[in-house]
Amino acid sequence: MAAFESETAPAVDVGAIVSELRTVRRDWRQAQGRSLEPGGRELPSREVLTDILTDLRGVLFPMRLGPPELRQEVEDFYVGVTLDKALHALSAQVRLELQHSARHAHLGPRDVQAGTDHIVREFALGLPDIRRLLDTDVLAAYHGDPAAHSVDEVLLCYPGIHAIIHHRLAHTLYSLGATMLARLIAEITHGETGIDIHPGASIGSGFFIDHGTGVVIGETATIGERVRIYQAVTLGAKRFPLDADGHLKKGLPRHPNIEDDVVIYAGATVLGRVTIGRGATIGGNLWVTHDVPEGANLSQARSNDSNAVPAALAA
Repeated sequence: MAAFESETAPAVDVGAIVSELRTVRRDWRQAQGRSLEPGGRELPSREVLTDILTDLRGVLFPMRLGPPELRQEVEDFYVGVTLDKALHALSAQVRLELQHSARHAHLGPRDVQAGTDHIVREFALGLPDIRRLLDTDVLAAYHGDPAAHSVDEVLLCYPGIHAIIHHRLAHTLYSLGATMLARLIAEITHGETGIDIHPGASIGSGFFIDHGTGVVIGETATIGERVRIYQAVTLGAKRFPLDADGHLKKGLPRHPNIEDDVVIYAGATVLGRVTIGRGATIGGNLWVTHDVPEGANLSQARSNDSNAVPAALAA
């Protein structure tokens, strides 16, 4: 292979780099006990999922997030055609994930196909309920933000709504067992909005993220109904237990429980398996590592003492 040359870059021996990269791949595969991939790429595609999400947004909100030329008299036709297209594409992506998992679980092609059919069918049947939940989220954003002039503005413009649309789709897939696809959707959303919600997080109706940039919600967090949070809020883990071999234990409940009607203001960090009681308010920039009772109002300590401790830490 000829060396690459240009007027702006030095000559590079591309062939040598290709050979070295091949060696690195081979060493990795041998170390991980992996065989070659003669059938082509084995994992789901981020690019394909991005297109599926675009179609699903249109299916859920055709006259707002569908194609600009869509007319209401052909709305059902558009939804039907687009949904069929999205489900076929999703089926192929689910199959790729299950085939990848089957190598370790020793499942056969029939098991993979049966699992694919189940996940896609249940996901499709859940779309009306997802739309009903999203309607409560849109209304929560409209009623919760005095700057919102209409529900249409909320749906079109608010990154928190964009993120929760994707999360409700991803959470459904996660619950059905398509965990890698769900995580890919979450990361696509993270890149687009700056809002990082793990698809395992359970979120009730009427959820509103205002502004949104920098919000992080962990895998085992549970959030009740009518909860409102602001930018740079973290619902994270406090510590990561290890097993006997020194590896992180996975799947343990380690993120907060947020009960109904809670408000968490910008920059607050809530860590560990703590409970924030119903109707509580967490002020901005607080660090919360203890349970907070119902109706509590936590805020920065008001004191001239430079050593003053925020109320959240004094609890």
